[in-house]
Amino acid sequence: MIEAPAAILTVWHQFDGFPVETLTKAWYYQRSGENKQRSVEQMQKHYHQYKITGNCFDLAIWLLSAFDAEGVKAYPIGSHLKTVQAHAAILAEDQSGRRFLCDLGDQWIQPILIDFTSKAFDSNKQTGFFPGAEVQVRPVEKGFEIVYFRPNGKKSSQVYMTEPIERDYFWEAAEYSQHHIHPEPLVEVRLQEKGETVHWEFDNWHSFRSTKTGLYRDSNVETLQEWVARIHEKTQYDKEFLLEALSYYEDLKQ
Repeated sequence: MIEAPAAILTVWHQFDGFPVETLTKAWYYQRSGENKQRSVEQMQKHYHQYKITGNCFDLAIWLLSAFDAEGVKAYPIGSHLKTVQAHAAILAEDQSGRRFLCDLGDQWIQPILIDFTSKAFDSNKQTGFFPGAEVQVRPVEKGFEIVYFRPNGKKSSQVYMTEPIERDYFWEAAEYSQHHIHPEPLVEVRLQEKGETVHWEFDNWHSFRSTKTGLYRDSNVETLQEWVARIHEKTQYDKEFLLEALSYYEDLKQ
């Protein structure tokens, strides 16, 4: 397993335990004016107040700012920008120019090398990068594909374009995303259990854990208060924030 250099990992580990979620999007949408994408300063303030983070655009913008602050060359990448299927991540470079995918929006455990011409590149399935799955990096036109291999034999994939996205355009794409709220709430977070990084997910009023041995569904709950308690246990998010955000999504079901 090829780890990213210390300069990249030091920044990456500042975000250990940061969930990705759409609750903050809904919460801030109701409180903000015309502009919905939060600045890094606003995100930091909200994190200290409520322990909240944000969606993939929030986390990519925040991570990019942290790389900038430490002098690490990095730039945003994405797919399906300015659509409701958009996904955002960061590529960071080491001093030799090798590029590492840094994707907090998909809750990776650590960055992964994506340069196929590098002597260090590993084309085999790899463990220790993504919770509950092995991953393989494959080249595609203008980018790369990540294939996820899960314990039950299920495979899925995500394609990334490696062309750097101009930052102003990336901000426009982030603004677009924050204006479009999917009616099904989502929270994902990496948790440490029995020496393993597992992936816990709350998706459309169900929750489950993905581990090296499979997917395990949580017991069903019926009330908002029960969901507040469960999500708070996993994320440490402020309970009043959770109640307000979840109430917004419950209203969307009506």
